[in-house]
Amino acid sequence: MAGYTMTIGGEGVAAAGTFGVVNPATGEVAEQAPDATREQLDAAMDAAEAARAGWRADEKARREALRAAADVLFARSEEIGRVITLEQGKPLGEATMEAVGAGVWLKYFADLEVPREVIQDDASAFVEVVRRPLGVVAAITPWNFPLLLAAWKLGPALLAGNTVVLKPSPYTPLSSLLVGEALRDVLPPGVLNVVSGGDELGAWMTAHPVPRKISFTGSVATGKRVAASAAPDLKRVTLELGGNDPAILLDDVDPAAVADKLFGAAFLNNGQVCSAVKRVYAPEAIYDDVVEALAARAREAKVGDGTSEGVKFGPINNRPQFERVSELVADAIAGGAKAAAGGRPMDRPGYFFEPTILSDAKDGTRIVDEEQFGPALPVVAYRDLDEAVARANGTHFGLSGSVWGGDADRAAEVAGRLECGTSWVNTHLALAPHQPFGGFKWSGVGVENGPWGLYGFTDLQVIHRARS
Repeated sequence: MAGYTMTIGGEGVAAAGTFGVVNPATGEVAEQAPDATREQLDAAMDAAEAARAGWRADEKARREALRAAADVLFARSEEIGRVITLEQGKPLGEATMEAVGAGVWLKYFADLEVPREVIQDDASAFVEVVRRPLGVVAAITPWNFPLLLAAWKLGPALLAGNTVVLKPSPYTPLSSLLVGEALRDVLPPGVLNVVSGGDELGAWMTAHPVPRKISFTGSVATGKRVAASAAPDLKRVTLELGGNDPAILLDDVDPAAVADKLFGAAFLNNGQVCSAVKRVYAPEAIYDDVVEALAARAREAKVGDGTSEGVKFGPINNRPQFERVSELVADAIAGGAKAAAGGRPMDRPGYFFEPTILSDAKDGTRIVDEEQFGPALPVVAYRDLDEAVARANGTHFGLSGSVWGGDADRAAEVAGRLECGTSWVNTHLALAPHQPFGGFKWSGVGVENGPWGLYGFTDLQVIHRARS
């Protein structure tokens, strides 16, 4: 599809300027996206504000519209998936499933019932607590799952009765623009507005006087700027930020039995997942077996253009991230780590990097201490379990983590000691629309998904009726 337009007030809107969207499999510009002006952002905010009263008034209509929006995503998932692969790089099957998953999230919220809460019902008063929409929501999404993570915001925001202005990442704007176009006949004008542009547009959005809520997914550094920008106007914020998610293997685990799940949880979407396994702690007694089991899977993985048959991993999404992963791996090797598999950029066009397993990695190395967000996994040895837990917790991050062991009860006890928003046992990346997702410490503010995610798009109101 060529000629992408923004959606403002239910209409397709071009921009005077455009910016190039790079296909990461080639490193070349593949499409142009509109570069919104400040005046066009104002128009989108005005349209959202104008649509707010009507959208808020009819809950039944909101639910029906969300179901219809989900059906559009299901019906056009292959078309949308091709666009996601073009701009993001992931294999076509995964990209198509991302579009389907976005529909699943919308449908979940369309069907989510939130009962009214009666807190007093006696001779003196009838008191209930209800939830009211905040107003206009500014939603800013990242490039790793451009459509799915948009749905995480759109579903609860729209069900609650808010209207939305959505800004996708400048690396992956096309799929969101396409979905905005696809939903023009499903959602009333102004309920969902989609604008595209660079970082300057995001800064305009967070400082804009109209939105009452900012929902942002991205880096810690940018999240802090979003919070600072929202503070003068006391805008509500939900920030889903970075993670450096540990996986701790206990001494009774069978490396061969867990290797497939562990590898998949680290390398899904080429490691570009905020809650993916980012570092593995393995007991010394089974350390070599763990490294070899993971390395064998890395060596077998087929890397290539996401449109090619049988490709397991596509490219890293963008050049800055490609350069960061390359730098972190080189730094680890220079510091004494060994590449048990991979370890280098691939000699081909595009942003391809070999799936990499690093042995002899140590805490204090950048790739262990920071978030690599790419296809490189350090494996760290430990002797004492308490020490391993302390090392896993010894970070500003606190998004998720996992513990793997033959005794599930023992593993669950250890998992409860991890300082993170989600702590899995013998699995990782088990996400679902009914399950809250958020982080401790620098990994975020607030949660997404489930009724808890919905509550984040509402204000509480007490209705107190006196009876005497």
